[in-house]
Order: sequence, then C-alpha cells, then structure tokens
Amino acid sequence: MRGRSSVCVPVSDPVIEFAHVVKQYDGRRVVDGLSLRIEQGQCFGLLGPNGAGKTTAIRMLLGMTHPESGSIRVLGHAVPEQAHRARAGMGVVPQLDNLDPDFSVRENLSVYASFFGLPDNTLDDRVDWLLEFAELTHKQHARIGELSGGMQRRLTLARALVNNPGLIVLDEPTTGLDPQVRHVMWSRLRDLQQSGKTLLLTTHYMEEAERLCDVLAIMDHGRIIAHGSPAELVRAHCERNVFEFPRLDAPQQAALDALPEVRLERSGTSWYAYTEQADPVHDWAAGHPQLRMLHRHHNLEDVFLRLTRRDLRD
Repeated sequence: MRGRSSVCVPVSDPVIEFAHVVKQYDGRRVVDGLSLRIEQGQCFGLLGPNGAGKTTAIRMLLGMTHPESGSIRVLGHAVPEQAHRARAGMGVVPQLDNLDPDFSVRENLSVYASFFGLPDNTLDDRVDWLLEFAELTHKQHARIGELSGGMQRRLTLARALVNNPGLIVLDEPTTGLDPQVRHVMWSRLRDLQQSGKTLLLTTHYMEEAERLCDVLAIMDHGRIIAHGSPAELVRAHCERNVFEFPRLDAPQQAALDALPEVRLERSGTSWYAYTEQADPVHDWAAGHPQLRMLHRHHNLEDVFLRLTRRDLRD
C-alpha cells in the first residue's frame, strides 16, 4: 500500500489544469494566457529556454506566486486559494538541494515526515522504504556533507515522497549529475510513474525529456508554442536527417543551401543541414573528403532549437 498515491483524483478530472493564466512583472507578461492539462499517471514535461516562464508557472502551481487572471486547479483544489490542501498531496524536488546539513540522512527524512503528521507507528516503516528506494540504507546515519552529489539528489527525491504524494513536481532533477547517476534517477522516476504517480518535470536535458515524458509542452515568452508526445513533436517540426558540420566556408554554405529540400542553420561556427533525403548531402560531401561531418537522425533537441531559436538567453 505504501507505493500507492495517497490522493485520489477522479479519472475524468486532470491532476493539474491551467486555464488562460496570466502573470505580469513590471508590466511584462512572463506567463501569457497559459492553458495546459495534465492527466493522472502522466509524466508531463515543461520545456523552454531561460526566461520562458517555466519557473513562474511552477511557483503559481505551488501557490507561491499569484496570477493576475485565469484559474489553476491542482489535485481538485483551486490554487492559490486552497494551495495548502493541494500541497498536502504533492511532493516537490527543487532545482537545488536544500537538505539540512545538521541532520543525518535518516533524520532528514523522519523530521520532514513529521511535518505531515505521519503517526509514529508508520513513520519508521515509511523512512525504511524511502531509504531502500533511494539506495541509501547503508548511508542512513551519515551527515549530508559525507554524501556525493548523486546521493544528495536521491535523498532529495526520497524526501519529496515522505507524504506518499499523488503528484511529484521535479525542477531539473538531474542537473549536474554524471551519466551513471542520471540513469539511476531516471529508473526511479519510471518506477514512480508505474506505481500511479503523476510527474511534472522541467529539464534542459532533451534526452531526459524524450526518455521519460509521455507529453511535452514547449514554452517561450510565456506561451505554449508546441504540445504533444516527444515522437509527435519530432515528426512535426524537424526533417528526418541531420548533418552537422563544425565549419563551412562561404562556397560550401552556398552549395549546401542550393541542394533541393535542404534547410541550413548556423550555431556559432557550426552548421546544421536538415533534410528528408540524405543521399544528396552524402553525394555532395563525397566531393569534399577533407570536410568533417556527422550524420544522425533528428531528435527533440533539434525541435527545441528550431522553435525557440539558437540565440543565448540570460
């Protein structure tokens, strides 16, 4: 029973629903008419460049920031009016770990669990399960400073589960982790979804979004500019074949651009040729054996960069 959601939402009702939500700062709309719906059991990815409005949307979801207009419902509760009720059924993994360095691993879980009023006769069992889930049983008496970055991140995820939430909000949960730890985190998140949890994920790792998310929404300038499954978005917005060139001189650029049905883009000193048919590019490249080239299939990162542009955002 411990792995099941403690909050029941009728199947017909979304776990999260934003309807025409607007938030302004200094007269500028950072969230501009946002509407989205997240169903029970989904892993929903919210993507966007810096300044797209993702963080403000998350803060409104948690009741920490109030919208100017529109409505938000989370786990059947109106937010911000009933944010405390919605938060009782949520777990939150913040972008930066905020574990208590004065407590041991086990104490970080048990003290946090006490805030939710877990009875003493079930608290120890719950903490034992969380330690096992995070593969930290052997470190339960260690202080936070003794843990690696990956262990701290797993503990932060475990702490978000102390109240057995139906909804888990994950703000860039694997930022800064090495590939091995990231794969462990992905496995744990899949386990949570398979147990019936609903996940809301923000990430800058497009591979993470492709692997984990059932549905994605790409935000820019406060609006949803694309919505669908990862596969649907890639098919709809990007050609099948991608050729990467570290450098191209002006004649090479002109020759590639003149090939039929080739779309050429530049990022820094690199060039990207997008096309449905790979043979014309291969035939052209055969005449330039000294040219460095990588041929691959399209992916979500190509879609993201096409829709939000390649310029840097601060």
